[in-house]
Amino acid sequence: MSLRKPWLLIPLGLLAGVGLFALSIINSKAPQQSQTPSPPLAVRVIEVQPLAFVYQAQGHGLSRAAETWQASATVAGRVIWQHDDLDDGKLLPAGTELLRLDPSRHELALAAAEAELAKLEAEKRQLQVEEDNSRRLLALEQERLTLAEQELARIEELAQSGAASRTNRDEQTRATLAQRQAVLALENQLRLLPSRLQALQAAVDAADSRRGQAQRDLQDTRFVAPYDLRLSQVEIGLHQQAAVGQRLFRADSIERAEIEAQIPLDQLMRLMSATTKGAHPEQGLLSLDQRLHLEQIRAEVSLAGFPEVRWQAQVSRIGSGLDPATRSARVVLSVERPYADLNPPQRPALQPGMYLQVRLSVPSPEARLVIPRTALKANQVLLADAEDRLLRRPVDLDFVQQDLAVIKSGLNPGERLLLDEPQPAPQGMALQPIRDEAAQRRLVRQAQAASVDKKP
Repeated sequence: MSLRKPWLLIPLGLLAGVGLFALSIINSKAPQQSQTPSPPLAVRVIEVQPLAFVYQAQGHGLSRAAETWQASATVAGRVIWQHDDLDDGKLLPAGTELLRLDPSRHELALAAAEAELAKLEAEKRQLQVEEDNSRRLLALEQERLTLAEQELARIEELAQSGAASRTNRDEQTRATLAQRQAVLALENQLRLLPSRLQALQAAVDAADSRRGQAQRDLQDTRFVAPYDLRLSQVEIGLHQQAAVGQRLFRADSIERAEIEAQIPLDQLMRLMSATTKGAHPEQGLLSLDQRLHLEQIRAEVSLAGFPEVRWQAQVSRIGSGLDPATRSARVVLSVERPYADLNPPQRPALQPGMYLQVRLSVPSPEARLVIPRTALKANQVLLADAEDRLLRRPVDLDFVQQDLAVIKSGLNPGERLLLDEPQPAPQGMALQPIRDEAAQRRLVRQAQAASVDKKP
């Protein structure tokens, strides 16, 4: 080949390269499949077992005083005295006199009623004396009448024999008739005495009623604290005139507070199922409170936004009906001594109008199968079978409470539940289960925790 034609070297080089590549493909061996199995995947597992479980419910509500005193004037009068601390927000103990109206008009009415009553009582005693005297006189007149009739009978016998004149007989007859008239008059007088006594007694009762009314009116001029209270909305002052029915001030009891909490119905029904009393044929139409052991429900309220400020409470009753806006149940709780341990601003008193978080809990009467909520995917769980291979199984979920899922069916005690989800996770995949003791203990604690979450 002549070097004067160098362009012929390029196609010859390409043909030589293609030939060598084809020769290498022909002489190469096919790849062989490895017979070494993939190592088992290490996964964390816990043992499924029935656990002591605490049903829990959470809601919210506004606080209010268990008792509120709307102090209104039942009698008219001018304010002649008031307590120095009669002002909004002041705390006063039971038995403290707060305000006094002018009692003079009612004192006069009481004196008049007592004077009239004394007069009527005197007349009543006089009438009783008259009755006693009339009965004694009647006895005497009846004796005289007996003697007169005997004398008349004797004179008539003598007149028949001619020993007595007709004139004597007529005189004795007139004397006997007069005596009969005297006896009859006394008897009529005694018959009228009971009606006179009844009329007098009615007058006494009326006077006594007026005295009682005057006494009550006099008592109503003084306003005394019926219990330990906190004043609010004072609407009258010294020397002002109070009209009948006018509200003077309002006071809230500080001995006990109430909270009407809104609790999701499904959560409350679980609590009720754990506190229902045994059926009794005589229960009839007893209220719901009488069918439940409300004292078994543990209740705690905390100030919204300040969970460290909390009070122990007690479920008092279940309200009727559902809240029309949230469709949640009404549960009324009570807190004794809401002003105890007062230490502002760290611990304020439980005052009316506070927005509170409510937590209710009650132990389940039987153990429940509980798993971590994260171990449940689309109502399925991953298990390690007896041969340490991956098993995917559907389960029937009862409900979810915070980070826990309570299983109704589909799991058996003793089975090993995967806490991790391999990616990918084919059925029958080889596993190396590692028991997570810390997760097992945490699950036991969470099953008896005191906070709740809403059902998804």
